[in-house]
Amino acid sequence: NLVPSASYEVAGAIERRSTGRRRGLAPAAGFRSVADVRVLGAVGVIELHDAVDVARVTAAALDRGVWVRPFRNLVYTMPPYVTSDDDLDTITRALVGAVEEVHGA
Repeated sequence: NLVPSASYEVAGAIERRSTGRRRGLAPAAGFRSVADVRVLGAVGVIELHDAVDVARVTAAALDRGVWVRPFRNLVYTMPPYVTSDDDLDTITRALVGAVEEVHGA
């Protein structure tokens, strides 16, 4: 039966991605501008105390090779489960770097 095996593969992929996102976003938790950093399944969030400067954070992330679409006080990522570990590292570094550049550590 292929279905249970496939389910375990998906669950394992989600857990690996969650762990990678937690590790990658963790440095932002120490920034004064950051209220919270959290990961739930495929979603990783950097929550700021104040509104995100959307244009500048988007540009700073693009400079790092990653497209983000922040809103309100959230900078988040939700890459597909097939995203490689290297790409996840690039994504989380870009988010953390963009927040640090624009909103400060």
